[in-house]
Amino acid sequence: MSITQKIAPCLWFDHEAEQAATFYISIFKNSRVVRVARYTKAGQEIHKQAPGSVMTVAFELDGQPFTALNGGPVFKFNEAVSLQVNCDTQEELDYYWNKLSDGGDPKAQQCGLLKDKYGLSWQIVPTVLPKLLTDSQPAKAERVMGVLLRMKKLDIRELERAAAA
Repeated sequence: MSITQKIAPCLWFDHEAEQAATFYISIFKNSRVVRVARYTKAGQEIHKQAPGSVMTVAFELDGQPFTALNGGPVFKFNEAVSLQVNCDTQEELDYYWNKLSDGGDPKAQQCGLLKDKYGLSWQIVPTVLPKLLTDSQPAKAERVMGVLLRMKKLDIRELERAAAA
C-alpha cells in the first residue's frame, strides 16, 4: 500500500518538467523520479501537446513529493512562492546555493533568495537565522537584519558576528 502525501507542490513548466526534475534530483540526496505521465490524443484540442510528450513528472526531493507539469507558457514562476532549503552549515549552504543558482538570474539574488535556471525561486537559509532574527535583545536582531539585507548568498559567520557585536 502506498501512502500519498496530503499536500504537495505542483510546479508548472512550459515544456521542461522532466529536465527540471532531473536537475533537482541531482542536487538533493534521497531524491528520485517516481513516475512520468504522458499526454495522449485525448483532449489534444484543449492541452495542445503532442501525444507521447511528457505531461507530469512525480518526483521526490529528500523524500518530499513534488509534481512537475508541462502546461505550456501560460504561467511563469515569480518570487511570490519559493522553496526554502534549511542548512546547518556554511558548507551545506554554499553547496545548495552554487548548485541551484547555476544558470539562474544573478539579478534575482538577494537575502538568501535565488532563481534557478528554470525561474523557480529558492531561499537558501541557515537554520540559525530565525533565532538570530528573534533574539530577545531587539538591537541584536536589528544588526542581523541590517547585515542580512546587504547579502546575496547568506554568510553564517557574518550574521553571527552582527548578533555578537
